[in-house]
Amino acid sequence: MLALSVLLWAVLTHWSWQQPGATRVRIYQDGQLYAELDLLAQRTLAVPGPLGATVVEVRQGKARIAQDPSPRQYCVKAGWLQQAGQAAICLPNRTSIELTGQQARPYDSLSY
Repeated sequence: MLALSVLLWAVLTHWSWQQPGATRVRIYQDGQLYAELDLLAQRTLAVPGPLGATVVEVRQGKARIAQDPSPRQYCVKAGWLQQAGQAAICLPNRTSIELTGQQARPYDSLSY
């Protein structure tokens, strides 16, 4: 009985922590959708903002903010994003990226 409980716990833990893979990246500027790109495409896009251009890089199924004129660089430090639901936000320049997948998510960190 104990072995069955441990096995069930392991399966449920693995299943509940799995995130779906991302297929697209949405790029927002000042709260408006600026572009939506396929993650399989290799592309670099400069998004204009109030402080200058934010550079978004898409490569090999992942995306990142490569450069940003914001002073603290938090969104650049977020690194490569590859799971649906992940996001990087550059508040001073009002630019953000969000990865989406095949299935719509019932909630996100902002509406939770």
